[in-house]
Amino acid sequence: MPYVNIRIAGSLSREQKAQIAAEITATLERIAHKPASYTYLTFEEISEENWAIAGKLLDER
Repeated sequence: MPYVNIRIAGSLSREQKAQIAAEITATLERIAHKPASYTYLTFEEISEENWAIAGKLLDER
């Protein structure tokens, strides 16, 4: 049973989440032969002030 956790800085629209979920599920079904009904996805939207790269918060870049 695949479980995919997507962490992203900022936010996604409902439509974007639906498209990403459909495409990742289809990829796992096609390549790994995992049934879509067994594939779970979660989205974690993290504000840019809570994510840093190279010592700088994303909202400072």
